[in-house]
Amino acid sequence: MNGYNQSPFANITPVVKNLLIINVLFFIGSLALAGVVPGLLNLLPAYYFNAPNFRVWQIITYMFMHGGYMHIFFNMFVLFSFGPIVEYSIGSKKFFNFYFLCGIGAIALQILVQAFEVHAITGAFTISHPELEASYMQYGAQAQKLFDIYNTRIVGASGAIFGVMIAFGMMYPNMEMMIMFIPVPIKAKYIIPGYIVLELFLGVSQSSGDGVAHFAHLGGALIGFIMVKVWRLQQNR
Repeated sequence: MNGYNQSPFANITPVVKNLLIINVLFFIGSLALAGVVPGLLNLLPAYYFNAPNFRVWQIITYMFMHGGYMHIFFNMFVLFSFGPIVEYSIGSKKFFNFYFLCGIGAIALQILVQAFEVHAITGAFTISHPELEASYMQYGAQAQKLFDIYNTRIVGASGAIFGVMIAFGMMYPNMEMMIMFIPVPIKAKYIIPGYIVLELFLGVSQSSGDGVAHFAHLGGALIGFIMVKVWRLQQNR
């Protein structure tokens, strides 16, 4: 087989390849087993730490759960686009640790922001008996927001992938990229920081109906930035 017929997946790095496979298997499995295994979809996504459905292992498993076809498609596309370059540059073992630390940092920041929101409503970081509807009703107009914090699933590899994007942007700042609807290439050092600023704006503004965990994205990006600095990962041409 000559190079022109080579599969685009032939040169993909091992950790990225396995992450892609595991994410797809989790997605297919969650679709197939959701109606067969009671409570499955409450065990693997992440929840607020005081929520009835919270389990410690969710800080890992939530990274492999996704909310729909477009959600997993875009996450895997970005991982496929940026991951191999970063993994090749820093090595598979370090990339593996980097990815999961960014994912854990992502959920940690998301829960921290939720904790401050709960405190702003209740005066404490937890409520008693969060499994009971009456526990929320006493907070009046804020009851729905409090209920959503305690009962909304947090899913997706986006936090870990934001860390990978940050590493890419810091290591290859002058690599030119094509962005949809923009007819000219733009360097990574402009695109990726701009995307982070947009996530911060969306997270702070909290638009009605926005179900995206923007602070999880920012948490992954923050840990990625810190680790690039701590590990002294150098810029590349």
